[in-house]
Amino acid sequence: MAKVSMTVNGQNVTRDVEPRTLLVEFLRQHLDLTGTHVGCDTSQCGACVVHLDGRSVKACTMLAVQCEGAKVMTIEGLAQNGELHPMQAAFREHHGLQCGFCTPGMIMSAIDLVQHNPSPSEDEIRHWLEGNLCRCTGYHNIVKAIKAGAASMGG
Repeated sequence: MAKVSMTVNGQNVTRDVEPRTLLVEFLRQHLDLTGTHVGCDTSQCGACVVHLDGRSVKACTMLAVQCEGAKVMTIEGLAQNGELHPMQAAFREHHGLQCGFCTPGMIMSAIDLVQHNPSPSEDEIRHWLEGNLCRCTGYHNIVKAIKAGAASMGG
């Protein structure tokens, strides 16, 4: 076993884990943060995207021990004081989800995009989301939601 400590959604956590434990498994199984989804087990779908030290990463490609001392933000940590994050609110308002399985990863990726590019074009949004798959939609409402979320975030 290995001891790993990190800050998750603003809370310091320390757990003993098998050295081969993936970050997504750590979040879901050790911290009961099940908003980060496991979709493909091959890092192709993006359902597991979280922020690691402010950057979006696929949690199925990282070992928990690689995150020692890091700050991790999951979909559960976005809302503040009972208010949805502007990107979450935009996804709800613009119907940027259907079954919802891909939504946490889409939102986490979208927030990272807007932090890099406060006013992305439709083409830039679609390019950024190439690593996030949605099996329900044609992405039209997802793109619309991200544009609205970017505007709400100040872009």
